[in-house]
Amino acid sequence: MRTTKIALAVISILLTQSANAQDSAFARKVVDTLSSRHFWGRGYTKNGMHKAADFLVSELKSFGVAPMDGKSYRQSFSFPVNTFPGKMRVAINGVQLVPGQDFIISADSRGIKGEGRLLQKDSVTFVDTVNRIIVTLEKKLTWSAEGRVRNYTLIQLDKNLQKTLPTTIKVQIKNKFITDFKTANICGIVKGTLKPDSIIAYTAHYDHLGGMGAHAYFPGANDNASGDAQVLSLAKYYAAHPQSYSIAFIFFAGEEAGLLGSKYFTEHPLIPLDHIRFLVNLDLEGTGIEGITVVNATVYPKEFSLLKQINEKYHYLVKVNPRGKAANSDHYFFTEKGVPAIFIYMLGGIKAYHDIYDRSVTLPLNEITNEFNLLLKFNDALMEVN
Repeated sequence: MRTTKIALAVISILLTQSANAQDSAFARKVVDTLSSRHFWGRGYTKNGMHKAADFLVSELKSFGVAPMDGKSYRQSFSFPVNTFPGKMRVAINGVQLVPGQDFIISADSRGIKGEGRLLQKDSVTFVDTVNRIIVTLEKKLTWSAEGRVRNYTLIQLDKNLQKTLPTTIKVQIKNKFITDFKTANICGIVKGTLKPDSIIAYTAHYDHLGGMGAHAYFPGANDNASGDAQVLSLAKYYAAHPQSYSIAFIFFAGEEAGLLGSKYFTEHPLIPLDHIRFLVNLDLEGTGIEGITVVNATVYPKEFSLLKQINEKYHYLVKVNPRGKAANSDHYFFTEKGVPAIFIYMLGGIKAYHDIYDRSVTLPLNEITNEFNLLLKFNDALMEVN
């Protein structure tokens, strides 16, 4: 009898390990996919964001997650954005530079073709006054997305790679300003078995920065293919295990351009916002060796304490850090509308951020399975206390 009990215990442990490994493999596959060259940084050129939206819709359909409004997974909207679809050539002191590696163009820059001399303004700033070009030396190249175009061009050089002071410049940069870039939030729901009008929502943005020219793209593995992978993992699980509450899943577009997708959703909600009992937004989920930080922890101390207690009981993550209110991800506009919401991001590990080095191959996904299990337990606790 004792031998049988031991054998059953071993089998149980192995099955648990297998399930966790399967979740981890699924998350890895999603991050690999969304940060691949095919999706071109999930941005504004080469249909990157549209391809990512198609992928997410296909995944939700395959899980059996229903469209949130009962008709379509897509909540369409548009916004202005400056893009760089073509030429991206910069030479400093006669040396051709590599886009993304040696330099980036400020996302609100105008296109320009010309050459001239650079006048030094300070230790890191150089100006071609004739062509209205500003060149700066930066410790790290960090790109963004912008919905406007300035009347000059700002080129940022990697200070560590620029061995001589810039004195001459030759450029050919093509920009295209799109007044109404069309995209969509991707929204699904698993209806609750007992309280379908009570909703717990999990969200992540799926857009990133896209490409800068025809050859450089920003993969966005940690930001935020990792968050998408976690929300898809949750969608897959809850589609197979419906809960007493409805569980909603929203993938936002336009986050990198200013939280535009989440702002649009809160202004045009597909579900009554007062039915959302709690919302968890996930961004930067690919590391975790130093734990997680919870934004809005001080705004919702009861829920934060609950999350922390669960983590202490099951030892999922090394630390759960509190942080106050901040407008730094897609939870923000929900909080402003009175929806209880937190934003979780992981700590430690890689330093790649908004650059060409945020790749899946270097993203460890150390704690994505432990966080997944923590969120399952947290969800159970939320349904008990609400």
